[in-house]
Amino acid sequence: MSPERADAYSRVIHTLAELGPAKLQPAEQERIRYTADNLVLCADLFEDDAARDSLEDTELLFEVLVQSGRWERVTADHLIDDLRACGPELPLDLSAAAVSHAV
Repeated sequence: MSPERADAYSRVIHTLAELGPAKLQPAEQERIRYTADNLVLCADLFEDDAARDSLEDTELLFEVLVQSGRWERVTADHLIDDLRACGPELPLDLSAAAVSHAV
């Protein structure tokens, strides 16, 4: 694990502690923490179904939180960026696809 990934993991955990029960249900906090744990330990996102699936699940959770008005878009975007940074770096062609998919 690189120092950058460890820093990203720390930012996710810190954000969860700050948002805590005021903005997230316990099960939602656990889903996000599970994703961060999976990603920080992941060597290859293509080979690790659990890490990839949990990231997709968390991205959907964030979208629901934004659409319901419980979260601001900026909060969701910031936390998903930190979550993605917990995992291994994507090849450039996939990074571009992920950005175009998000838009």
